[in-house]
Amino acid sequence: MDLSSLLADLTTEAEWDGVQQFVIGAVVQRDGRVLLLRRREDDFMGGIFELPSGKAEAGETLDAALVREVAEETGLEVTAIGDYLGSFDYVSGSGKRSRQFTFAVDVAAAEPVRLQEHDAHTWTPLTDDPPVTDAVKAVLSTYRQTQNG
Repeated sequence: MDLSSLLADLTTEAEWDGVQQFVIGAVVQRDGRVLLLRRREDDFMGGIFELPSGKAEAGETLDAALVREVAEETGLEVTAIGDYLGSFDYVSGSGKRSRQFTFAVDVAAAEPVRLQEHDAHTWTPLTDDPPVTDAVKAVLSTYRQTQNG
């Protein structure tokens, strides 16, 4: 299935499920490590580490949102969108039913990371137990399987 068909199917299914807000996430990898960003303490779920992610704007496609959010949150340029790694649902800080769709991405260069909305970042080895939510751990597990098989 090509990317545009996959994105259309994901969007349609989410709409049927009553999802109010689409969020995209990216697994950015370098040398067997993935990029994690720490939310500011005064933010929703402050202090946790997460993947680069953010809301799709009204009328914006998921792939365009993915490229934009990675650039806004990290300063990195997405050069390719790879495997779809799954989704998870949650209620946002504003009370909206949200679904995060996560993809592996390639970037032009892994450094420098320039943070706009977070207060720290780390490159975490895929072999570690990262300091993230269970939902993100599941996404990273799927990512590890795509790399090993």
